[in-house]
Amino acid sequence: MIDLHTHSDVSDGSDPPEQIPVLAAAAGCRAVALTDHDRLDGIAAARASAQLHGIELVPGCELSCATEAGTMHVLVYFLEPEPGPLQDELAHLQAVRDVRNRAMCQRLGLSYDDLLTEAGGSGAGRPHAAALLVREGRAGSVQDAFDRWLAKGRPGYVEKERLEPAAALRLARDSGGVAVLAHPLSLDLDPAALEAAVAELRDLGLAGMECEYGRYTLAQRDHLTKLAGALDLVASGGSDYHGTYKPDLAIGVGRGDLDVSDEVLDALAARRL
Repeated sequence: MIDLHTHSDVSDGSDPPEQIPVLAAAAGCRAVALTDHDRLDGIAAARASAQLHGIELVPGCELSCATEAGTMHVLVYFLEPEPGPLQDELAHLQAVRDVRNRAMCQRLGLSYDDLLTEAGGSGAGRPHAAALLVREGRAGSVQDAFDRWLAKGRPGYVEKERLEPAAALRLARDSGGVAVLAHPLSLDLDPAALEAAVAELRDLGLAGMECEYGRYTLAQRDHLTKLAGALDLVASGGSDYHGTYKPDLAIGVGRGDLDVSDEVLDALAARRL
């Protein structure tokens, strides 16, 4: 069993990166990927912890891309925290994310320093703002804070800079990474439109699609796995663990029924150029 989609407090999770392999080992995983949003800062700590606990750490990140259908997320695996085309772009995205966070705090009347403290000093984002809103009594839960204040169209939402899919896939390939479409149903496309969109991404260099996802039903997973097979993509998977910010998802098992095969990691590794 493996888990190829987790987040630490380097981006919008609640746990430090070194805790991710601890939880993965406890769940019985052979390998775990750390895929923080637009950042690789937690890879070194997570890798050291993974070595101590006898599991493989897959370095990676999650990118936000702009499409006509809305925001699309791409997971990039085998991406090391070293100089490279995508790594350079991540530094830029982190800088503009900071500008966005300051604007978000201003709209919500939150302290930017409090936001950074909630995030552990780096990688602040909307989940951390949601936690502050809950603490101040302005929302009943993190999800309620998103619904009232932070979702698109709500008072605290501030658009962020996103890559175009073609650029994201090119940068991933040029940096030695392998790209996988994350939680594809979040694109909210009908089956025919989803197949067409994923086929286009495959032609641009997409290697896989997240079919075994922590919050998907068995029927949804089966449909996506068949689509991946038809398009010659690796049927990947992961929990999308965020700690207390998504309390229904656990590393390795998602909501309890997730089981991503070890063979998936080997199949993704075989797609590296």
